[in-house]
Amino acid sequence: MKASVILDKGMSFSGVSGKEFSVRMDSGPAVGGSDSGFRPMQLLLIGLGGCTGMDVLSILRKKRQDVVSFDVLLDAEQAEEHPRIFTHIDIKYIIRGRGIRPAAVERAIELSVTKYCPAQAMLAKSAVIDHVYEIIEEE
Repeated sequence: MKASVILDKGMSFSGVSGKEFSVRMDSGPAVGGSDSGFRPMQLLLIGLGGCTGMDVLSILRKKRQDVVSFDVLLDAEQAEEHPRIFTHIDIKYIIRGRGIRPAAVERAIELSVTKYCPAQAMLAKSAVIDHVYEIIEEE
């Protein structure tokens, strides 16, 4: 896997992976930015959500769970001192569907945590990561 980070102007960068996708990053005005993009730590948190979310959804589909919609909400605390690493992350999975089995959700989360999600494995080395889920029955 390769990526590039290219200065646009001020403190704004474009992150590019391959040739097809880019994401804008920036900082706040206090450090020379213009708030025109994601902060790098926000992207780490979004990456974690995408990693575990894709795992859990894929596993639920393989278990033939009727998922109508799926959200992953993340809330992270950072250390006060630099380098301000994540110290605690709460992940909440909100699954809407018909007849979703709690045991299937619990197993899917467990597999993401212990086997499949590399973002979670890396971040768990510095942060406590807690997982909760909510199942909303759809008609």
